[in-house]
Amino acid sequence: MKEEKMKKKFGDRKDGKRVKKLDSMHALLPDLKPNRCDSDVYINQKIDVTNLVKYIKEKNENSENHYTYFHAFATAIAKTIYNRPLLNRFVQNHNYYDRNEVKLAFVAKVEFTDEAEEMLTLLNVKEEDNIDTVRTTILEKISKIRERKGKKEDLNGAMDIVASLPKFLRIFVVWVVKWLDKHGWLPTSLVNDNIYYSSVIMSNLGSIKCGAIYHNLTDFGTNSILLTIGEIKKEKIVNEQGEEEVRDICEFGINLDERIADGFYFAKSVRLFAHILNNPELLEGKASEKIEIK
Repeated sequence: MKEEKMKKKFGDRKDGKRVKKLDSMHALLPDLKPNRCDSDVYINQKIDVTNLVKYIKEKNENSENHYTYFHAFATAIAKTIYNRPLLNRFVQNHNYYDRNEVKLAFVAKVEFTDEAEEMLTLLNVKEEDNIDTVRTTILEKISKIRERKGKKEDLNGAMDIVASLPKFLRIFVVWVVKWLDKHGWLPTSLVNDNIYYSSVIMSNLGSIKCGAIYHNLTDFGTNSILLTIGEIKKEKIVNEQGEEEVRDICEFGINLDERIADGFYFAKSVRLFAHILNNPELLEGKASEKIEIK
């Protein structure tokens, strides 16, 4: 982010700037509904990704690098957030904050087996990033995870240590962590790779041939949006001319904290996301590139 955006003022957290100018309804919402898990709303959206399927196919045919739909979805989500900044807002301790960075989170398996360990991963998408740089960063993240297989370090290692404690001590440690989390005082080492401190948690269920589901938000951390990606399937639709045709359709399950914006803002954000996927050449522009839709 730009330097002027990073200047910390009284009331700011290290991961976000305090929002002070709010309408009365949103100012009161954290008092009326203090818990994020009690303020979540669900959106089910089927999006035509026929153009995206063609785009990824052509990109793989004309490049030595291999691109996946997940690379495209992650980039589209980041571009949507840069264009719709209230999506990067969070509520903590009855206050609103604008997140300093656009962070996408996902869980990666060390191996593709039922017993394989899952590792938490965060992807910081910068203003100048596009599908090419996002793809490279995702592959680097996954490669590092699989290289350190079996090693106990960073957040994943800390979780293993706490989980091994006796029940009474574990409960106390978790209480302390949640109290520090509430005030934004957790050590950076416990936040940097923590998916609950992300703009969006993504779950690519399509990679395991599964449909989109709804997953609950949590009061721990600052994450306000959780998005699941279903399997891309062929479906018959009726086009604007009233004719039936077969298109590639992907279902998305979106769970978000209703306190961060209003329904109109969310609906337009979903339309923008669909617009980007329907015009995949936009993925090659900067993440912060302004995109106008009606």
